[in-house]
Amino acid sequence: MSGMRMGMDFVTRMDLKTVLAPRMIQSMEILQLSIIDLQAKIEEALQENPFLELKEKHGEQDEAAPEEFNPDAPLKHDETGDLEFKRLDELNRDWDDHFNEEHRGSRASLEEEGDRKLEAMANMPDRPPSLQDYLADQLGEMELDEDERRLARHICSFVDRTGYLGAREKASEDDDKDTFRTVTLEEIAALYDEPVTAEQVDDTLVHVVQKLEPAGVGARGLKECLMLQVPPDAPLGDALRVLIRDHLEDVAFNRIPVIQKATRFDIQTIQDAIDAIHHLDPKPGLKFTDSGTQYVMPDVVVERSDDDEYTVRLTDEWVPRIRVSKRTVELCKRQDLEDKVKEELRKKLQSADWLVKAVEQRRNTLLKVTKAIIDHQRAFLDYGPEHIHPLKMQQIADQVKVHVTTVSRAVDDKWVQTPRGVFPLKRFFGGGKKNDQTNEDVAYEVMKQKLLELVSNEDKASPLSDEELVTRLNEAGYPVARRTVTKYRKMLKIPSSRQRKDWSLSAT
Repeated sequence: MSGMRMGMDFVTRMDLKTVLAPRMIQSMEILQLSIIDLQAKIEEALQENPFLELKEKHGEQDEAAPEEFNPDAPLKHDETGDLEFKRLDELNRDWDDHFNEEHRGSRASLEEEGDRKLEAMANMPDRPPSLQDYLADQLGEMELDEDERRLARHICSFVDRTGYLGAREKASEDDDKDTFRTVTLEEIAALYDEPVTAEQVDDTLVHVVQKLEPAGVGARGLKECLMLQVPPDAPLGDALRVLIRDHLEDVAFNRIPVIQKATRFDIQTIQDAIDAIHHLDPKPGLKFTDSGTQYVMPDVVVERSDDDEYTVRLTDEWVPRIRVSKRTVELCKRQDLEDKVKEELRKKLQSADWLVKAVEQRRNTLLKVTKAIIDHQRAFLDYGPEHIHPLKMQQIADQVKVHVTTVSRAVDDKWVQTPRGVFPLKRFFGGGKKNDQTNEDVAYEVMKQKLLELVSNEDKASPLSDEELVTRLNEAGYPVARRTVTKYRKMLKIPSSRQRKDWSLSAT
């Protein structure tokens, strides 16, 4: 008998192991959500899961309330092992105890509980479908195996609001222009929660993600974006592809004779192809963005105290606070439920429990990661963006004692309000080089600011070439190569010296 009991315990423990993976996945998914998406997720769960309820008052505490946030306590996103096995095992035993007690809830009380939830959520505004929503819906309808679908969703999470594969951020707090940073296949592979190669990412990107609507989504640059919008059987398809691939700058400046000489296409074909290119969408994702003023809801607020220290707090006061409904658990203490119904309710209870803990863990992780970032970037807050320091996500991961993918998801699509303005949390990360004069690490962002300064102060009638910009930057102690200056200039949307000179002459 004891041997049989030990065997059953072993099987139960193995069953618990199988649920750890989805729990960890859910925890990481909750962590990655912005505050707006978190609200939508909670509202949806409240309507679908009878074991979840709103706390009547924002400050109301459960009998077993979560511990107050401790910045020195270890985080649990990467935690597995006996502690989690024990907690899930106790949850299952408690559930069995509920079913073995004799208590029958009335239908009226069940309906009253459901009506209360519906009344609480009735006036919540609908969130307009985003580009990410649209991509997710399409992936759900495609005939893919689950592994390929999950990888495609992961890749789509790197599609920015314009539809490109990368991140778009403000160049500086005083500049309305965006800076676009492409994301490499290796980075996408490294941030996936299972081992995957860059080749596998590329295969799913090309054969799944880039086949989605709107046409051009998932591109890594303007040329690829426009190419994806030219179907194989498009009229003038060959001419379109040649002009997009080799002559976009000539198209921009209407250099038809140059194109004709290089391609041997007749003038009418070139003009028709240029007209077709003008009807392509260089930023296909923006059609999912409200054309009105865009407002950013910060997830975190950093404030300066009277003693010149910085404090960090979350802006989630208005996000629904949830807990497992004890009343619903009591109402389910029925003897006449079929085993199939009991199992379904057990899953609902477990799902509710996981969500409550994942939301709380998101709060703790976001607070701790943001505090670590602010500690590293205090000079940015004290003196301005030109004083930002090089910082890698691995440094924060080591300090907070989590995996680097946890940090990546914690800062993804999150904004922080600071005394210097509102910034994406990802803005505080970036590499750098040593300044030859001071022997200190200088962030690439600082080099970009210096480049902007040089161009702003140049002689407009005789703009600095990229070679001259390299010389000036090297003289200032910033060791950069010409290709790096060219890359930064394009990222900052600074025209070439020839174009700047032409514009200067036309202005006079």
